[in-house]
Amino acid sequence: MTDEVYRYNMERWEALVEADALFTRPMLDLDAERSRAYLGLERLGVPSDLTGRRVLCLASGGGQQSVAFALLGADVTVFDISPGQLERDRLAAEHHGVDLRTVQGDMRDLSAFDESSFELVWHPYSLTFVPDSRVVFHQVARVVEPDGHYYLMCANPFFSGLTHHAWNGEGYTLTQPYTDEATTSYPDQDWVYDRHPSGHHIQEPREYRQTLGRIVNGLIGEGFVLTQLSEVRGDYPDAEPGSWAHFTGVAPPWLEFVWQYRPGLLR
Repeated sequence: MTDEVYRYNMERWEALVEADALFTRPMLDLDAERSRAYLGLERLGVPSDLTGRRVLCLASGGGQQSVAFALLGADVTVFDISPGQLERDRLAAEHHGVDLRTVQGDMRDLSAFDESSFELVWHPYSLTFVPDSRVVFHQVARVVEPDGHYYLMCANPFFSGLTHHAWNGEGYTLTQPYTDEATTSYPDQDWVYDRHPSGHHIQEPREYRQTLGRIVNGLIGEGFVLTQLSEVRGDYPDAEPGSWAHFTGVAPPWLEFVWQYRPGLLR
């Protein structure tokens, strides 16, 4: 699948790798204890004994989650659209002396994998980079085994595309329609990458709103059962209004879900 969405995402993430953006930096200071704390499996209610468990890190390149899972004994595969991101996974694996597999591709097409290939699919922030989340959910349902888990972190649908720049002196103004696949964009935060050394100018993220109804009903329709939902918010009581820190306490930017694949319940 090499449509315009694919090309935009790959080109943007290759540019972010070149700029050494935050989410492209491998974690080179991990050990088993730090990995367990970083992943937060107990908090999420995901089985924490990872020895030999088959884990797919979906759209999760960069040498972060993948090596954390590998250090805990998991059999790890990383799937990502960016060759540069996957190279960082390989470098991180070499640094830590662990093994993992890397596969390049689009999250909307997981045909590289057999049915029921994984016990856990770990999907950090990336769902809104494609127009229709249901395509991704259908692919995940095929590759996760029955009773397996699907961790999903995504934009809070109600605030998708909204940032601290929307501060109007009293609050953060919602102006974009709450409709599926509405295109949103916003400037990268200052902490995402350093613009000064080489004058990097990277095209802004292009995201597509996924309403809560589409996410929840799409996954239920594929046979998933929700086991955990968390709103990810900031906790900075003294933050200046109009700052990113203040915004994250007022309008939680992200949601975390844990789903269990239970297709038999649909019958």
